[in-house]
Amino acid sequence: MKLGQTETESRRTFIEKASIGFASMALIPNLNFAKSPENKIRIGIIGGRFGASFQFHEHPNCIVEAVSDLRTDRRENLMKVYQCTKSYPSLAELIKDPKIDAVFIATPAPDHANHVIASLLAGKHVLCAVPAALNLEDCYRLKEAVIKSGLCYMMAETSYYRQNTISVRKFYQENQFGEIFSAAAEYNHPGLETLWFEDNKPTWRHGLPPMLYPTHCTSFLISVTKERLTSVSAVGWGDQSSILKNNPYNNPFWNETAFFQTNKNHPFRVEVNWKGALRNAERAEWRGEKMSFISSASESNEHTVIRSVETMGKDDAGFQIKENRIEKYRQEKWWQTPMLPETLRHDSGHDGSHSFITHEFIRSVLEHRTPSINIHESLAYTAPGIVAHESALKNGEYLKIPSFD
Repeated sequence: MKLGQTETESRRTFIEKASIGFASMALIPNLNFAKSPENKIRIGIIGGRFGASFQFHEHPNCIVEAVSDLRTDRRENLMKVYQCTKSYPSLAELIKDPKIDAVFIATPAPDHANHVIASLLAGKHVLCAVPAALNLEDCYRLKEAVIKSGLCYMMAETSYYRQNTISVRKFYQENQFGEIFSAAAEYNHPGLETLWFEDNKPTWRHGLPPMLYPTHCTSFLISVTKERLTSVSAVGWGDQSSILKNNPYNNPFWNETAFFQTNKNHPFRVEVNWKGALRNAERAEWRGEKMSFISSASESNEHTVIRSVETMGKDDAGFQIKENRIEKYRQEKWWQTPMLPETLRHDSGHDGSHSFITHEFIRSVLEHRTPSINIHESLAYTAPGIVAHESALKNGEYLKIPSFD
């Protein structure tokens, strides 16, 4: 907070700036203008599970034109959720619809790159679920397709818009941290194997390497400081369980831990865990010179802030220490503020992030600009995990991460 500025003024200023979004960013070249009348985007939703958890029908500048899923029951549920009367049996059919300006792709992760590229070729702006891709070759293909198309591409990364991440970005922009010299993040999802089979058939999640799903963690740091992960050493843990055998990824690990180095020479530890005595969590710690922020293990209203002070004390062994001040931070509910249109000011999935993703994508298409989680950010979140898994398969070999900027 600036000197002479009250807490209320600081909050108001932040909301006003955040509401403007990223309009000052460079415009996407040759971006197709929305074809819909009355300043509205007509969107198609593809994928009846995760795709049913967003709020496009509540956005004042959006119309859900059509939905799609390979399964009839999921198509019917999508139509019910989005109050839509039109459906298609596949993405291939939906993207032929000339009324549709944009699509939200919530299909299985192995299909993301191909589905995004097909949609771009059909002239549709694209919001896609995470991760952007599962291998480096598809990362390169995806970047080339997005740039060549001149269309809007955004990845629906939820950790970017978690309420505490929004607060941390605010504190970082105000220089309350000073330099963030290290960070850590974890995504624990014990019991994920319940999604590995459906109707006694393996799903795309069967044996999914944890580090191929890294974005819930990597975005915690990259979205705040904009630094890039440049190298990694990673290790994995597996238990020779029969359920891991014969998975399509040839993955032997339940859990993986990666030790990244950033382009600012900062350490960043990331854990993605599918099995063990773990608390379900998507959380991070940002450690700075003047302040640190430790998010709670749950979607709580209270996190922990540590501030550097000059007061000296003694530890339990009698040695002198700095008595840094520990405070409870009561989480601001940013989804209740003018950062969102009134119709979207309610709690949504993944700690309020879904409504923010909905709004950012629709506004970025209407305003003909790159979205917050553009192709470069998306690959900066995704590619490090791909290389980290390769490192884990090589017993922690130190590997370089390619840049997609």
